[in-house]
Amino acid sequence: MYFLPEKLDDYIVSHSEEEPELLQQLTRETYQKILQPIMLSGPYQGRVLSMISKLIRPKTILELGTFTGYATLCLAEGLQGEGEIDTIDVNEELVDFQRKYFNKSNYGKQIFQHLGNALDIIPTLDKTFDLVFIDADKPNYVNYFNLIIDKLNSGGIILSDNVLWHGKVIEPINEKDNSTKAVLEFNTLLKNDKRIETVLLPIRDGLTISRKI
Repeated sequence: MYFLPEKLDDYIVSHSEEEPELLQQLTRETYQKILQPIMLSGPYQGRVLSMISKLIRPKTILELGTFTGYATLCLAEGLQGEGEIDTIDVNEELVDFQRKYFNKSNYGKQIFQHLGNALDIIPTLDKTFDLVFIDADKPNYVNYFNLIIDKLNSGGIILSDNVLWHGKVIEPINEKDNSTKAVLEFNTLLKNDKRIETVLLPIRDGLTISRKI
């Protein structure tokens, strides 16, 4: 997931904002107790998410894929005073872990957890969104986009993670690799859909910013 030389990457990280202490604690406990801790956004990408959210100043955020809540808290940093973030995940075992850190933050009352399949939950959310972060199962990325595009406000932003998929997007396709095929399809959709304008950034494993026109 690192496409730059290590020394250059270290320089970039050292000249960016520091990771807040609460997120350092969350990271440590995730690595101690949770399987696949590599799924964390990490300090550099977390600061990128925070900065984008602060620039947008969203009133409503939707996150698909909570994991242990790291990116949730980063995105929440840009919320307006009365803003809300709805975050969806299928893993019941992580709900209490997430809530512990949400409540330790300044945004606990603004974060609403939803447990279950996002494809079922998204249609039940009776609101529109200024910012959406997609970081869930790759085979459903296109389905998620199709569900959220009409719930995205004009000028709203979709952030899509892992769009370079460990560099596999430029390698020969394994016909059994459904995740890579799904990411390729999703990237093509974002490029061609006339309702949005898109820029793909080589940040960590790839982060796309799409703005609804």
